[in-house]
Amino acid sequence: MNHDEVLSLYERRFRREPAPEMPGAVVERAGAVVRQSGPAPCWNGILWSDLDERTADAAIAEQIRHYAKLGTEFEWKLYDHDRPADLDRRLLAAGFTAEPPETLMVAETARIAVPAAEPEGVRLVPVTGMDGVELMADVHERVFGASRVRIRERLAVQLAEGSVVAVLAMAGGVPVSAARMDLHRGTEFASLWGGGTAPEWRGRGIYRALVAYRAREAVARGYRYLQVDASAESRPILTRLGFAALATTTPYTYG
Repeated sequence: MNHDEVLSLYERRFRREPAPEMPGAVVERAGAVVRQSGPAPCWNGILWSDLDERTADAAIAEQIRHYAKLGTEFEWKLYDHDRPADLDRRLLAAGFTAEPPETLMVAETARIAVPAAEPEGVRLVPVTGMDGVELMADVHERVFGASRVRIRERLAVQLAEGSVVAVLAMAGGVPVSAARMDLHRGTEFASLWGGGTAPEWRGRGIYRALVAYRAREAVARGYRYLQVDASAESRPILTRLGFAALATTTPYTYG
């Protein structure tokens, strides 16, 4: 895999010329900024910018005004190669809050889609309806502290339009981990999300099994690459599985 070529392709597909992520979302280019706006459970934020020292502060202020009119908080997804070099400090000065950095990692799907035995005591169950969505919301709320309302609404929309593969790791009748894969139609990429596991079940290979499961599903649907924004905890596992780091990204939130 040529890192520069794949990063360039990723930039074009997801940052410069992205498709709206779900019904009701609007992607637009506003000057030197590409942003997405929409009602919940849509993600609102800045995907790409082409700024310099002269234009950055005015562009930041304009985005704050735009989302304030919509009455929603939003995120500026900043990559380590974005310019100007001090854009991170300008965002902080404008009132944004930096979240923990993540690593943009990509792998060729066929390399990751290897047969993998289910961890002992666990079975992987596809999510096909609202009963499974509720169980996924339980896991996300328990492991990530995430809003169960938001993940439930998002998954319901994605399942209805066929743009997601979701899976639960079940120990008996109890969900101990959950993950999803967003299918980005018209692109070469599927993206991995979630994978958080209940503390007492960590270290048993559940995360790896969930990655392999989704990779096999991606191959079956013709996606060439898997992409993930990896946390510090998941990056070593993904590296061992064959993912390569392409960039560092930091979410800056406002509101």
